[in-house]
Amino acid sequence: MPKKIAIVPIRRNSRGLKGKNTRQLNGIPLYLHAVKQGLRTVGQVVLSTDISEIKQDDLPKGCILCRRPDVLAQDDTPLEPVISHLIEAHSLQDQTLVLLQATSPLRTDEDVSTAMALFEQEKHDLVMTVVARNNNVLKYGTLESQNFIAMREPAYCFQNRQNLPPVYGPNGAVYVFSAQQFIAERGFPSSQIGVTEMSKERSADIDTYEDFRRAEEYMEKLGH
Repeated sequence: MPKKIAIVPIRRNSRGLKGKNTRQLNGIPLYLHAVKQGLRTVGQVVLSTDISEIKQDDLPKGCILCRRPDVLAQDDTPLEPVISHLIEAHSLQDQTLVLLQATSPLRTDEDVSTAMALFEQEKHDLVMTVVARNNNVLKYGTLESQNFIAMREPAYCFQNRQNLPPVYGPNGAVYVFSAQQFIAERGFPSSQIGVTEMSKERSADIDTYEDFRRAEEYMEKLGH
């Protein structure tokens, strides 16, 4: 297997909460939770950021700072070009990348290790963490003229929710994939996606002050 490296992308601006990535959560900046977790589980980390206040000397040993250009730090900037820039800037073409979103601080080391172990089985070209979602979505569809095109099975539209199969969605906490395949496909590989499930509580995504407050309460409850 190729060598592994964790990547943590953060930027200065945030629509939901100003400065959230550097805001203190349980005594340390939000982004540093992901960095430290990457060091514990993967061994080395690249932090991609446009935040000028973050310096290489401020980061723990084993974490490399990748200075992100402003053009890749806009509100509407997709994640794919950010990762492409990071791969090119630090010659990570032969690495397995473990993407850890800073806004998922309730992710555990076991969540990361489980996702990496599944990817190492070489049965998937990408592994991601998921959380159970409302299965009512199976009743939905699109319209073509006046025809309803079911999202999955037309019969689902007429079933009680409790009789529908469970539905899962990515929670954004962990993604594991090959940098080489990412480059070849110009984005996240999606032919064979493996998943590992996280609880709804630990899948919390930090976007508002209330999200911060709930995350701190959860950490205090667990004694972290």
